[in-house]
Amino acid sequence: MPNTFGHLFRITTWGESHGGGVGVVVDGCPPLLPLDEAAIQVDLDRRRPGQSKIVTPRKEADTCRILSGVFEGKTTGTPISILVPNEDQRPDAYREMETLYRPSHADYTYQAKYGIRDWRGGGRTSARETIGRVAGGVVANQLLKRVAPGIGIVAYVSRIHDLDAGVDPLAVRYDDVEGNIVRWPTAEGAERAISKIEEARKDGDSLGGIVTCVVRGLPPGLGEPVFDRLEAELARAMMSLPATKGFEIGSGFGAALMKGSEHNDPFYTEAGRVRTRTNHSGGIQGGISNGEEIVMRIAFKPTATLSRAQETVSTTGEAATLKARGRHDPCVLPRAVPIVEAMTRLVLADHWLRQRAITLPE
Repeated sequence: MPNTFGHLFRITTWGESHGGGVGVVVDGCPPLLPLDEAAIQVDLDRRRPGQSKIVTPRKEADTCRILSGVFEGKTTGTPISILVPNEDQRPDAYREMETLYRPSHADYTYQAKYGIRDWRGGGRTSARETIGRVAGGVVANQLLKRVAPGIGIVAYVSRIHDLDAGVDPLAVRYDDVEGNIVRWPTAEGAERAISKIEEARKDGDSLGGIVTCVVRGLPPGLGEPVFDRLEAELARAMMSLPATKGFEIGSGFGAALMKGSEHNDPFYTEAGRVRTRTNHSGGIQGGISNGEEIVMRIAFKPTATLSRAQETVSTTGEAATLKARGRHDPCVLPRAVPIVEAMTRLVLADHWLRQRAITLPE
């Protein structure tokens, strides 16, 4: 099913950007986990539009409502349905796109596939679809906190255009990231990053960049050795996000420039635990976690919607000029951070359940 992600722990997202609302159905969540709307709202607020001067000004509270699957503050083991109404709908702002294809958007390809498209802000291809992912990620996190409380996941903006954070990923902490509106790992670099985004917005342009995500405390043994390798599932999760163009884990493409003697991670034993002295593998070997930190990088393209004229064609194939009128982010990176964390949680929760399904009790 194209709108469902996961095997045992599954989410199905639904809704359009300018429809009545968006949401998610979470299936496969075990019972008796604590869950309420306040817990979900924390991460929805980190993702929502209008939260700062460098994101889209669309004013959405993104207030969630749990419709099913929770009773007296705990999950019941049945499907969890979560609704987020759309409040600031302005479909007329996209009226021009009814007959014109926006460059680098999914307008043309969606029309080619289905023969019909929701031109009001992109419909299902809008980033508002990711609300359901973030809500589902919170549910997954409740499971992870119960079964593996030592797991910590933190994502941050490590690059915007040609500005690189240049920090050790293992040294970044959640409070550092959430201490500034761009979700940069250092306070001193945040102002430069903000200035770059504001400059691009003034020029009617946009910027891309990289989100780095680190998973700490993941026990060894999660994943699969062939098609459902843990890194493959993480890659699929991240590359399913709007605006993503690249994925690396561990040494990534840098491995192509190394010799085997440089790239291999030597083993040693520390306090009865098998460790590696280096981590070029990025915490995964043979598709299975080895207990070291997972370090991955996700590249996001510049926002395709620009506040300047762009060459395009109409739905009838005639040459035309498009000037965007919709509200948009000049850089998607700050709001992408909680979405990357959510997708990571979903993958890890699913693989934890899959591992439990094949492990006999002692």
